[in-house]
Amino acid sequence: MNSQQMNLDVIANNLANVNTTGFKKSKIEFQDLLYDTKKIQGAEAGDGQLTPGGIQLGHGSRPVSTSKVFTTGELVQTDERLDVAIAGDGFFEVQLPGGAQGYTRDGSFKVSADGAVVTNEGYQVVNAIPNIGAEVSNIGIAKTGEYTMFDQQGNNIGAGQIQITRFINPGGLQNVGGNVYQETPASGVPEQGNPGQNGFGELAQGYLEMSNVKVVEEMVNLIKAQRAYEVNSKAIQAADEMMQRSNNIKR
Repeated sequence: MNSQQMNLDVIANNLANVNTTGFKKSKIEFQDLLYDTKKIQGAEAGDGQLTPGGIQLGHGSRPVSTSKVFTTGELVQTDERLDVAIAGDGFFEVQLPGGAQGYTRDGSFKVSADGAVVTNEGYQVVNAIPNIGAEVSNIGIAKTGEYTMFDQQGNNIGAGQIQITRFINPGGLQNVGGNVYQETPASGVPEQGNPGQNGFGELAQGYLEMSNVKVVEEMVNLIKAQRAYEVNSKAIQAADEMMQRSNNIKR
């Protein structure tokens, strides 16, 4: 029942973030617990015969991991010049308070008061457009990460290259909230590269990546978890009633 309660919590969090930009759904994985062995498989049965099977009683299940599923969500067009989605593998690197590095799939960027490109939380985006001055009227970002800035007359006033980051095991990243992940020993070291090259995903300017949560799929999982919880509670109730009947025999 504890396992199914945690399963419900994971499903509820997925459904709560169905409209969260760049959100990756979680999946919970279980293992069975140790078994109480009443009879060992292959035990002596007399006359040199061995029992073909044994008797083992399980003690339930336990959750062993809640891992993120990093499939690409639907790309929705916004036509905002600093909305950028990654179609494929990769993260945007951001500077967190205290100097730590974070990684996000949320490309709904803004311009700060000093011209830096930042996230909705105010974290500066690293390896992106360094500074956008007041004279910049428009920005063009290619699929491969090359960007060009234009003034009001359409003149090219700056260009550069946006890089993104990937990990050999993105499922090992630590989710710290705010659409941000952090590196862990399980994720491996970050690898930087240009979009669209060597397996890195391409950029899509004017688009945002939506959550990869599928509501119908999560609702089915919710019903299954609810029924499993209900059946387990009835099994406990039935076992209690059986023990009660046994205790009443001597009366």
